Amino acid sequence: MEIPEMLDELKQKALHDENLRQELLATKEDPQPLTAFCRKCQENGYPIYEMELILAGEEFYATMKRSTNGGGENSPMLEGEDDFYELFFAGL
Repeated sequence: MEIPEMLDELKQKALHDENLRQELLATKEDPQPLTAFCRKCQENGYPIYEMELILAGEEFYATMKRSTNGGGENSPMLEGEDDFYELFFAGL
């Protein structure tokens, strides 16, 4: 399972489990929120690690950019599309 699918599945679980949702939201208050979030993912059976999460977003963004107008310099800026971490919390 890829990072986006794992995040979607985890988000759906959290939307139906208030305790899990609160635990995930609490990771934002940690001094190292990304690390705390990934640890919580792992505790719930999703092998998501910091660099994999960051790279997944960057790879997705690069693919989107290449697919618009041939991927040249005139491609539109896609705001926030490269940050799966923030997109996860926006949907939570």
